[in-house]
Amino acid sequence: MRIHRLDIEAFGPFATPQHIDFDQLSAQGLFLLNGATGAGKTSILDAICFALYGSVPGARQEGKRLRSDHAAPGAEPRVVCEFSARGRRFEVTRSPAWDRPSARGRNGFTTQQAKTLLRERVKGTWEEKSSRNDEVGAELSDVLGMDREQFTRVVMLPQGDFAAFLRSKAGDRLELLQKLFGTQRFEAVERHLARQAVLAAGAVQENTAELTMLLDRVAAERQQLGTTQAGPGDSEGASATIVAGQDPEEWLAGVEDEATAEWQRRQDHAAEAGFLATRLAAKAVESQDKAARHGRLAAAMQRRVLLELAAPRAQENRERLGRHRRAAVLSGQLDAVDSAARKVEAVAGLAAGIRAKLDAAGIDPQNPATSLESVKASCAVLEARLPDEQRLEGIATRLSAKRAASAEHAAAAEAARSALDQLRDEAADVESQITVLEPVAGKLAELEREAAAATELVEIVARHATAAEDLEDITGKHLRARTVSQDARQQWLDLRELRLANAAGELAAALEDGSPCAVCGSTDHPNPAAAVRSALSLAQEEEELKELFDTCEKAEAKLAEQVSAAAQVLAGLKAQGGSADAADAGTKREDARKALSEARKAEASLEVLRSRHKSLDRRIALVEEERAGSLSAAAQAASEVGLFEEQLTELETELSGLRGGFKSLRERLEALSAERTLLQQAADADRDIESAAQSQADAFASLDRALPESGFGSAEEARRELLPPADVVGLEKDLTDFDAESSRLDELFAGEDLVLAAKEAGIGELPLPEAELDGLEQLAAEAADKAREAAVAAGLAGKSVQAVVRLRAEYGVLAQSGKEPRKKARLLAELADTVRGAGDNSYRMSLNTYVLAARLEQVAIAASERLVAMSDGRYTLQHTDAKAARGAKSGLGLEVVDEWTGQHRDTSTLSGGESFMASLSLALGLADVVQQEAGGVDIETLFVDEGFGSLDEQALEQVMDALEGLRDGGRVVGLVSHVAEMKQRITSQVQVVKGRHGSTVRIAEAVPA
Repeated sequence: MRIHRLDIEAFGPFATPQHIDFDQLSAQGLFLLNGATGAGKTSILDAICFALYGSVPGARQEGKRLRSDHAAPGAEPRVVCEFSARGRRFEVTRSPAWDRPSARGRNGFTTQQAKTLLRERVKGTWEEKSSRNDEVGAELSDVLGMDREQFTRVVMLPQGDFAAFLRSKAGDRLELLQKLFGTQRFEAVERHLARQAVLAAGAVQENTAELTMLLDRVAAERQQLGTTQAGPGDSEGASATIVAGQDPEEWLAGVEDEATAEWQRRQDHAAEAGFLATRLAAKAVESQDKAARHGRLAAAMQRRVLLELAAPRAQENRERLGRHRRAAVLSGQLDAVDSAARKVEAVAGLAAGIRAKLDAAGIDPQNPATSLESVKASCAVLEARLPDEQRLEGIATRLSAKRAASAEHAAAAEAARSALDQLRDEAADVESQITVLEPVAGKLAELEREAAAATELVEIVARHATAAEDLEDITGKHLRARTVSQDARQQWLDLRELRLANAAGELAAALEDGSPCAVCGSTDHPNPAAAVRSALSLAQEEEELKELFDTCEKAEAKLAEQVSAAAQVLAGLKAQGGSADAADAGTKREDARKALSEARKAEASLEVLRSRHKSLDRRIALVEEERAGSLSAAAQAASEVGLFEEQLTELETELSGLRGGFKSLRERLEALSAERTLLQQAADADRDIESAAQSQADAFASLDRALPESGFGSAEEARRELLPPADVVGLEKDLTDFDAESSRLDELFAGEDLVLAAKEAGIGELPLPEAELDGLEQLAAEAADKAREAAVAAGLAGKSVQAVVRLRAEYGVLAQSGKEPRKKARLLAELADTVRGAGDNSYRMSLNTYVLAARLEQVAIAASERLVAMSDGRYTLQHTDAKAARGAKSGLGLEVVDEWTGQHRDTSTLSGGESFMASLSLALGLADVVQQEAGGVDIETLFVDEGFGSLDEQALEQVMDALEGLRDGGRVVGLVSHVAEMKQRITSQVQVVKGRHGSTVRIAEAVPA
């Protein structure tokens, strides 16, 4: 990276614009930046750093105002730096935030936010890359390959800092080296290995707990079977097996054999109980069947008596229903006679009403058929001439329309003339308004840029406030989640303690009088411990609490990551100006928006006026065309009016005779149609009377023919035998029920059960009394209950055997699967201890410190190359990893080797001048190593700040020789000093002159003494 040009204005001590051409200074390769104390030598380095990174080095960032106090109130602070890196040439312009005097003079000052502009020279032309602070920062960081901390250590070498680094302790060196070399990834490796070790240990513990739980479950199954074999579950729980050295596999095999034997014994007992229950149940069923047969025989005998009593009434109903059915055969003829009589009466009344209407209308009712034909002929003539009358109406309508159109076209032509005058006046007024608004709208682009910058700042401030609230919220959630996780862990541990305490009670539950205790061997059990709960339920609840604790722990870790991410977001927003006052940012945005709104209104009004002017021009042309068309249409309509008047008069004369006193042919036709309808109805009524009389005669004849065959003497006699439908349904149902009951009784007495019961009653084989039958059923029920209990016990034993077999298999698989995790856990624990400086790591050196120690060793070698030249071959710097006292961490030690005496000395024993040479060598060596670590970025411009006043003449000569060696390969070195001898040695100089109204810069070519 080479710096070509630097422009400064209203920045630091420089009130007026200052220009430094570094290309001119680079001709000699070495230049001096000198001036009186407080003139602003360091401010030039601050300006370079501010241009590239948006902030000045170190502590000066917080305690120094960037805008010059000497500058005019309205002068904008600005730094422009032109540089080249990685074969590309850039120009970056930055302005810090500053208070500009308010243009309106109301509030005094308006805060101007920081601005940035990055340009790149491409094919001889400057092209703008970005004007956003964050985008420019990202682009420059990628191009330079260093952050601000590395840049200020590599390009700008502050001697005071490196003198302190030379004498500092290992812990202080660790902090600086971490910032320069970015070894956070190795710390991440340490944390990752620690997490993996914890996870692996947790997996081993979980495997052990699962194995213990399986043994406890087997012991619980054995206890439920009630066997007596001594085992680990009889003392302190199944987990005591491992402690006592007993092989769990052997114990599991013994429990499985014992459970299988108990299962077989219970199966045999269940078979015997089942046989007895089956025999008693069969005897009880047989007795119940016999009692039921005799009960059904008695009921059937009673039903037969009732059926014989109902037989006479059923015969009477059967005869009555037969007479009704014979009368129902004549119901069709009777209904036809009644219907014909009603129809004759109705047709006669209708005909009388129609003749009364004919009399009222003045029409002869005696011969309606003849009058109907005459009316039809007249209607045919009128219908033939209806189109002529319709054509007459159409001509009249068109005549009226043409007269109205003629008047309308004439009025439209006059209105168009008036509209033309008004539109022309309006167009002239719009042109005058456009002339006034065009200058105002021309400032819109500039105002939009200012408003966008103000809006962006407000958004950043709002996002900063939101991010701060989010950080506070997620921090609270993290604290609550940590509390919940700790509570869940405590609950899990408490229950585990309870399960262990409950083991004595579980063991005591299996003790039997006379049997030896599995713990002490005594056959007396005076005070057995009481079990609070079963081992199986405690184990299951413990597993659930363990899962709850794991879930809470994962949630707490996730929230911790969110807290870190939220803190990073907040820091990023603060770097973009998000910590600025929201009210000031809002005021500036509102001012910019008001100005922009006025300009936009002017632009919008101008656009509307221009559009309106174009619209007026189009309307004027259209109105002129409309006026010409209206005049032509008015003349055409007047000509057509005359033609329609002639046609109207001719048709009116032809049709007046056919109307017969009516206003129109249609009205006369409607009157004739009404007469035709009445005459047609009268003729139809006459025909209906004849037809109804004939139907009535036919119905009487049919009835007379059917009466002899039905057995009735007259129609009235047949009508008396007809029954209502409800009575018919009732009689039919009674007869059906009687016949069905008779059939059922016949079938019932023919059945095997009643035949057998009658036979048994005949020979005296009666059923058992009710009391004896109940006793037999009770014995069968008791035998069935005992059989079910035995079957359930056998089934439970079978399930226990299956559970023991399954749990034994699971134990084997789980024990085998736990071997590799245990080996992995041991390896990860040892590795995590080693990389964090514990365990077998005798130097207590972490992985991060180890990497930094290697970097420090490279720095010491690079620094020694220059220190040998500066110290006339006497001193070299050497890295040492000697063990620190009292167990402190080692690996970042530095010592000075005195080649004249061969002794290794502590860096604090160097004199002032020797310390300067050593720290300068260390700074240059560190710059070389950091440059390599930053991706091989080529550093072509270096600045060395102060420290030369502590050197004697010979030492200064040696240091200058070493610095001149830095120019090899085209490198440019700038020395910041006010030592008089250096002004004589270095010809190219940047002189900073201090004055009452600010400092100025000039480039001078000094003449050697």
